[in-house]
Amino acid sequence: MATMAGTAVPGTESKRRWGILALGLAAQTASCAFLYGIPFLVPAMRAADGLSLAQAGTVVAAPSVGLLFTLIAWGAAADRYGERLVMALGLGGSGLLLLAVGLGGPPLGLMIALFLLAGASTASVNAASGRAVMGWFAPSERGVAMGIRQTAQPLGVGVAALGLPPLAQHWGFHAAMLFPACLALVVAALVAWLVLDPPRPPKKAGAPKVASPYRQPALWRLHGASALLVVPQFAVSAFAPVYLVSAHHWSPLAAGWFLAAVQALGAAGRLASGYWSDRVGSRLRPMRQLAVASAAVMLLVALGDATWPWLVLLALVLAAVITVADNGLGFTASAELAGIDWAGRAMGAQNTAQNIASSLTPPLLGLVIGDSRYALAFCVAAIFPVLAIGLTPVQAERALTSGRDR
Repeated sequence: MATMAGTAVPGTESKRRWGILALGLAAQTASCAFLYGIPFLVPAMRAADGLSLAQAGTVVAAPSVGLLFTLIAWGAAADRYGERLVMALGLGGSGLLLLAVGLGGPPLGLMIALFLLAGASTASVNAASGRAVMGWFAPSERGVAMGIRQTAQPLGVGVAALGLPPLAQHWGFHAAMLFPACLALVVAALVAWLVLDPPRPPKKAGAPKVASPYRQPALWRLHGASALLVVPQFAVSAFAPVYLVSAHHWSPLAAGWFLAAVQALGAAGRLASGYWSDRVGSRLRPMRQLAVASAAVMLLVALGDATWPWLVLLALVLAAVITVADNGLGFTASAELAGIDWAGRAMGAQNTAQNIASSLTPPLLGLVIGDSRYALAFCVAAIFPVLAIGLTPVQAERALTSGRDR
């Protein structure tokens, strides 16, 4: 089997790669259970600490802000010091900070600071777990492996949805925070104990420092295309619940169950796109074709809103699958284009671009929607994947592949 740099992985260690993938998935799931679980606790948080909705919203946003500003730094640390150390330290630090929230019952200002630092710490998992997967799996397996790892987000949301509200209902907000804290600490201990860093090619004495891949436009284009493709994804995830309730008079519970089911289909779509990329030997050609499909399905959602209810429901199901299917492809391609010395930083930059786009999408599309202009907003969302079609650097990937094959 080959690593990112093409070196051979010893047979005995190669057999452990699926276990390492499972631990990387567990680490990312624990991180997502915290990051995406806090909104489930807003009612309990307000009841426990007497917070206004604006104050609770600030608490919810704090972990994402911390994560956004540290992704690239953690990626650089993984490039230099290895994946196991970075994952264990970051996830363990996040768990300790959340433990302080759960046991200490801090005042609002301190709680926001602790959540901010916990988000900054848990960002370590994003690039480091992806880098471990990239190092342990050959190019012909990476698509599926990274697709499995990318299912951590829906898994984390599911874990949080199942665990946090009942805990908060019975024991309160602060006690509920012990769940993601303990989950992070347990997984961090398992990572420190069981994860092996993938082998790296030996560096020759006096060898020149590897030049930054960002001197060429390929990675910049890839990050830009991936950020554009996030817009339809968050147009669906952010506005589909309120759309079904306000425009089609569903109950919030029914809308929640519907979207939970299609989120599971979205996880399957990530696996399918990874398998597809392995079979065709390319991440960016499938990514570009998914951009075409994403634009088409958003227009179909808009058409359904203007015509028949059954069509908009079908279109929303398709959109929930198609608009998330490219995530793992862009993440994998960023590491492959960057090379082993820059893979962590490239994946950190990839996540940073996507997080910025995901943060901006709901408020900007909300302005377009106003009271009821959902069809217009879905049409606007379709523009962004159209722009991504031409921006995706397929030729750069072909040049990399042909150079590796020679």
